[in-house]
Amino acid sequence: MKRAKWLLAFGLVAGVGLAASISNAASIIDEWASVKAPLAPALKPVTVDTKDTALLMLDFLHSNCNPEHGKRCIASLPIVKKLLDEARAKQMLVVYSAYGKNTEKDIWADVAPNGTEPFVVAFLDKFIGTDLDKILKDKGIKTVIVVGSAANGAAFGTASAAAQRGYSVIVPVDGISSDNLYAEQSAVWNMVKRRSSPARSRSPPST
Repeated sequence: MKRAKWLLAFGLVAGVGLAASISNAASIIDEWASVKAPLAPALKPVTVDTKDTALLMLDFLHSNCNPEHGKRCIASLPIVKKLLDEARAKQMLVVYSAYGKNTEKDIWADVAPNGTEPFVVAFLDKFIGTDLDKILKDKGIKTVIVVGSAANGAAFGTASAAAQRGYSVIVPVDGISSDNLYAEQSAVWNMVKRRSSPARSRSPPST
């Protein structure tokens, strides 16, 4: 019943918006054509304390990271693997994710879990309905490095949620991807506005 009321309320709001757009010569949607992309966010190398930093490997799955639907994700895998290898060499906590019915076995082998690393399943925000926050807090994690697919999906949702929970967030922009370039750019722009730190993933973790 509560859900039905919410949907009804949403429908009423949408109806008001529709009436307004009809009655005005120029609507919000009409104005979108004049939008100019802002300058790309400034990137900077970062140094992290590996003792309280975790690497979040989000949704590097065959179902969404493949030559047909995820070419940019496929292209990011060597970069992500380098970052993963460096994180493991520093004994950093690495946490993996998937969505839907995907399992650890559906993650690309080059960047797959090693069998001891935590794994959670959720849709966009990997904190919702999982014990991700507990996993991080139990290890004393204060900073998360977020890589994954899609930039405007799991990466954006989880990075934003981490920032809201008080974690410092680092986003290596060549480790997130979307086959829609506007979605990729806008996700990074919004994460910058939420004060996460876009970074070049070529900067290795250091103690």
